[in-house]
Amino acid sequence: MIVVAGEALIDLVPQAHGDVTASLLPARGGGPYNTAIALGRLGAGVSFCSRISTDAFGTSLVERLRAERVGTGLIQRGPEPTTLALASIDAGGSAAYSFYVEGSADRLFELPVELAPGTRALSLGTCSLVLEPGASAYEELMRCEAERGIFIALDPNIRAGLIPDADAYRARFKSWLPHVSLLKMSEEDADWLGPDVQGWLAAGPAAVVITRGGDGLTVFTRDGLELSVPGERIAVVDTIGAGDTVNAALLYALSERDLLSARALASVPDHTWREVLAFAARAAAITCSRAGAEPPYASETRAGAGAS
Repeated sequence: MIVVAGEALIDLVPQAHGDVTASLLPARGGGPYNTAIALGRLGAGVSFCSRISTDAFGTSLVERLRAERVGTGLIQRGPEPTTLALASIDAGGSAAYSFYVEGSADRLFELPVELAPGTRALSLGTCSLVLEPGASAYEELMRCEAERGIFIALDPNIRAGLIPDADAYRARFKSWLPHVSLLKMSEEDADWLGPDVQGWLAAGPAAVVITRGGDGLTVFTRDGLELSVPGERIAVVDTIGAGDTVNAALLYALSERDLLSARALASVPDHTWREVLAFAARAAAITCSRAGAEPPYASETRAGAGAS
């Protein structure tokens, strides 16, 4: 079982790229939520851990999780409103977001939380590790599960507009690294954090994966491996959910190969990393080929999906 913890929200997506006056279509989203959906579609055993509103949007978010075979037993419910994210899509399909988060349900996540026996990995990131008081609760969950030997995957997925003190956040990010097994981030996130891959590896993670949009992915490991695969060439509709799909694809592919432990991850051979990254690149390309965060099903990713 893989547990994904973090926010679920509603994206308001304009129906014409580059036109802020276009009609807005509500779409269920949030980085961790998208990751959980993608894992469910790929066929992984997955459960979602969050606080979700009892309003109509929240009910829809939970219904979709169940429809996609994502476990909902770790979800807390509350009367607070659902977070809204206003997306703007440029001519190239890249998305940027403005958030409406005041008093919303997902930022009020609380401990204690008991992960089910057999949980192998915990994935965290995005807004949930920024917005208090929930951020401190998710951080404590990360630390406690890491101490129990659970594989921790982190995608900071920086939303700079939500971070009031960049230096304080960067310091907090570094404090998480001793608990992290796999660190994944975009090239833009790495630049914002002050790129220091070797320093991050020295602090804890067994591997760091950097996504470079259409140019592919690169993995760096603690034993000195640096390996890149190209992106798949497709006609981009938009990039919503692409990074979240990469998260899910990495976790799924590593799980299929029984590599969800820091010790195993530190000694993955080159050819296996090449297969895992190529699978993630393919999954992300499929997501980018259609509107919104619509990750692929297992049947769409047969090439490279098998375990080695």
